[in-house]
Amino acid sequence: MNKPYYFYFEVVTKILDAMGNGAQSVSLSLDLNLSEKVWQIEADRLILDNDTFIDMKKLEPISSFKNKIFIFQNKELIPVEVRSDGYYKLVPTAGAPTLEINGIKMHRSKDIDPLTDAKLKTQLVVKAEDQVLDTCGGLGYSALFALKAGAKKVVSTEKSRAVIKIRNLNPWLKTAEDKRLELIHADITREIDRFENGMFNSVIHDPPRFTSATGDLYGKKFYDALFRVMAPHSKLFHYTGSPKKIKEKDNFIKNTMKRLEHSGYKDICFYDNLQGIYAQKH
Repeated sequence: MNKPYYFYFEVVTKILDAMGNGAQSVSLSLDLNLSEKVWQIEADRLILDNDTFIDMKKLEPISSFKNKIFIFQNKELIPVEVRSDGYYKLVPTAGAPTLEINGIKMHRSKDIDPLTDAKLKTQLVVKAEDQVLDTCGGLGYSALFALKAGAKKVVSTEKSRAVIKIRNLNPWLKTAEDKRLELIHADITREIDRFENGMFNSVIHDPPRFTSATGDLYGKKFYDALFRVMAPHSKLFHYTGSPKKIKEKDNFIKNTMKRLEHSGYKDICFYDNLQGIYAQKH
């Protein structure tokens, strides 16, 4: 299988402008901002590695899509998306890409890069030699930073096949190929029952936004289960979203913190900059 190249609106615009101006080369990233290099142009063709190229006719249609990523591999150009129980796609940012489901971004990407957001959350709770539970792992950015923080073991769960398929196409996660990382395709509300008491030193709980379908991930029963598998003196970060975006007089954050308290957590506080709740098991 040939090496994949990633194209989206901003990249394609830069290529087409260079071609239109008669340039013989253009500097850009074709791996979603992991790296940048100078690529040669021959007439209406962008020359890629291994004697492959992509021509203007294939690139031009991409300029109609501002928030969609296309992967070019084995002479085929296809969008990085899945249409199943919903519409899932990888969306470009100025740094690492984010995941979008039915038009809703699964990472914070306004004023902060998804990777930076994951790093800040992880730094808050993970220390070297920790055993980490990463629930609702998504694209795996939190798991990636837990490894970088020196975690001894990271267990990352994700139940959506569509998300896993997109995660496997994201070049940023290639750096997460590490024996310390265990990626599990499972529903964490069920999978958690198989984990031993006090198994984890830190937990990153990053569920989708609260809806009737995701309510179990915000319920006391699940918080009790998380508490059981956490070791003494372990830490939890629970992403909730910003209360500023929740309608006035809605006590969602307050009630979530109250449920955590009833499950036994201490030192509970909301971090506005991370849009989530920090808590400890004493």
